[in-house]
Amino acid sequence: MSTTSGDTRKLNLLVVDDEPLIADSLAWILNLRGFNARSVYSGSEAINHAVINPIDILVSDVVMEGMSGIDAAIEICKLLPKCKVLLLSGNIGTPDMLKAAHDLGHDFDILAKPVHPDVIIDRLNAMSAVN
Repeated sequence: MSTTSGDTRKLNLLVVDDEPLIADSLAWILNLRGFNARSVYSGSEAINHAVINPIDILVSDVVMEGMSGIDAAIEICKLLPKCKVLLLSGNIGTPDMLKAAHDLGHDFDILAKPVHPDVIIDRLNAMSAVN
């Protein structure tokens, strides 16, 4: 998954947000910055996408209608154990949800919304550098 000087493969990212404008805009920005990013609009769509098109990194909103981003991340990590996860949240209840995921053995990176795309890109680059 890491991109070393000899590995020029683009990382496959999946951006998930129940607000299509946010998901599509972030995926567009990430594609401009050298990633191979797609967007979907729900946790269940994310899982279905990951089954068909394996991903390296999941970038997901936490609080969404239906399935939360954390629940989707847990399911995707079961399917793709090497997949890394970056969560985005502006919700005050997120720490409790993260603790529940931690209790299940999952530690996910999280950034508080609103967040500038450059901060997301810096975090993604750092995540991809770690094996």
